[in-house]
Amino acid sequence: MNELTALTFGLQAFVTLLVILDPPGAAPLFLSLVGGRDRREQVRMAWLAAATSLLIITIFAIFGQFIVDYLEISISALQGAGGLLLLLISLDLLKGIENDPTKSGEKNVALVPLGTPLLAGPGAIVTIMLFASRVEGTETGIGLAGAVIGAHIVIGLTLMFATGIISVIKETGVALLAKVAGLLTAAIAFEMVMTGIKGLL
Repeated sequence: MNELTALTFGLQAFVTLLVILDPPGAAPLFLSLVGGRDRREQVRMAWLAAATSLLIITIFAIFGQFIVDYLEISISALQGAGGLLLLLISLDLLKGIENDPTKSGEKNVALVPLGTPLLAGPGAIVTIMLFASRVEGTETGIGLAGAVIGAHIVIGLTLMFATGIISVIKETGVALLAKVAGLLTAAIAFEMVMTGIKGLL
């Protein structure tokens, strides 16, 4: 019975995390940011983004409640801050700055904005903290760990295979994708900021 419960708990966490992390939704922004790099670097960035998100999610799963209590910050404040950061990124995309290799060549976009706040954003942080609070014993802990690792393997694979699109759409397509990704990212950022403001009020 305990094994079944742990398995059900793990599957529930896995599906919920995938929905919140939304790998397909992150793909357009990822492609627009790495479009000017070679294939090997694109694949490396895909897995680095997944690893960054995994690290942040793991930290908040274990120490999340302690962190927010110690710093006396609310989840709403995290949402607002994450939204503002994404808004800055979206403005760069819309202006074409991120796609300029002379300005973005040294940037590790896998860390910011991909790893966080796009993947491991406030929504994912809140979700993992809620699931972590429900862990009872070793079995459910292993189930949650498996869910987190599994979700990030899916993220890495999704972003890695998405890089194949770049060879098809070429530079013009990447430039267009950057504009679309910028617009979508701005909408996501605005939603995060508004949600944070509502929570603070």
